[in-house]
Amino acid sequence: MDKKPVRIFSTKDVPRLQYIAGILLGDILGLPWEIVTDKRKLGKYPVINYSDENIAGCFKIAPDELLFESGMHPIEISMSEWKGVPVIFQTRSASDLPFDIFAASFFLITRYEEYLDHDPDQYGRFKASSSIAFRNGFLRLPVVDMWVREFSKALLKKFQTLTFRRNEFRALLTIDADEPFAYLGRNLISSIGGLFRDITSSKGHPADRYRIVVKGEKDPYEVFDYIVGNIEKHTADTRFFFPVGDHSKYEKNPSWKNGEYRSLIHRISGKFKTGLHPSFNASVNQSLIATEKNRLNTITGTDISLSRFHSNRLLIPQSYINLKNSGITEDYSMGYPEEPGFRAGIARPFCFYNLIEDQPTALKIFPFQFMDSTLCNNNKHDPLAAKEVILNLLNETKKAGGTFVSIWHNTSLLDNEEWQGWREVFEFMLKIQVQ
Repeated sequence: MDKKPVRIFSTKDVPRLQYIAGILLGDILGLPWEIVTDKRKLGKYPVINYSDENIAGCFKIAPDELLFESGMHPIEISMSEWKGVPVIFQTRSASDLPFDIFAASFFLITRYEEYLDHDPDQYGRFKASSSIAFRNGFLRLPVVDMWVREFSKALLKKFQTLTFRRNEFRALLTIDADEPFAYLGRNLISSIGGLFRDITSSKGHPADRYRIVVKGEKDPYEVFDYIVGNIEKHTADTRFFFPVGDHSKYEKNPSWKNGEYRSLIHRISGKFKTGLHPSFNASVNQSLIATEKNRLNTITGTDISLSRFHSNRLLIPQSYINLKNSGITEDYSMGYPEEPGFRAGIARPFCFYNLIEDQPTALKIFPFQFMDSTLCNNNKHDPLAAKEVILNLLNETKKAGGTFVSIWHNTSLLDNEEWQGWREVFEFMLKIQVQ
């Protein structure tokens, strides 16, 4: 027998309310739902009263104006706590919740604050330190999932017949191959120039370059056998992202025409889901995304639909609009390069909502919780401290029944002095993901 839908009474049926109700009630709680604007049509259904009116027998959430507005404007955010969890958008009238969970969740998930004036970093990115989550100490908590968990308990007290979905934890390992080779993949002129630089530099390794380029020995950055071996050992659900942009001060990848590089991409894409690693400037240039996507399509023989921006240069909303218009359906760039945590306040995929047009899109966003270089280079964690951060993020994601996404690079898994101990961190993470 079909479950009765939860009816949301609102004076207006607007896209913002439709979007966030779909995530909270539909995606997370697994409830059928619908918005009703005529009180005479409420019937004998569980009803969430999302209005300033008083309706007997309903679950009342006093609404903020955010979901009924258009455009964006600065919002003064104040913090409080509920059930031990930080909350925003507190209600000012009688309500079964002390805050507007719909408006608060919408604000975080759509990245509303990133549309407003802010002080970007040197690459134009929104800084973690500018976010309300970082400034108020809840960046490492999936607060939206935590709010929904308490919301479901409160709903059940009012409507005992409701049943909720049990969300299953999922882990996704993602690998960025920014520099797949140290020496291979260069044309003749580049190889000769590199050899000359090695000879004249105290930090160069001309003998290594000669053995690899001329003698055919294995390139030191080519650790994909090690990565694949561990993926298969732990049956890790994995995505690889390859760059095929032109060489620049930001791009160190080989030419997309290079034989060794094409062979590597073809080998990996034959076993794992593979996506595009759009170049630094592609985040604001749709034609570059289209060009690079076509290059990767040619190499893999498939239509590439996944992406993550190089240097995590995600500029909202333009970067997402460019992806959507280029035929990308999934993106894995939602996270901060300088801090681990939950950038959108949620531990699961969601569809991008374009606040410029005030409409949802079909582009699915997969937030990541941490990146290897963030822990090592930005936070200056040693392997032991990194394990603790990863474990805490993983546990929070498990409690939410969410999706744990990590970013690793082939260059962070080298068996060298700079990354000593990080293979152990990598293997530790793969092991605890399945426990």
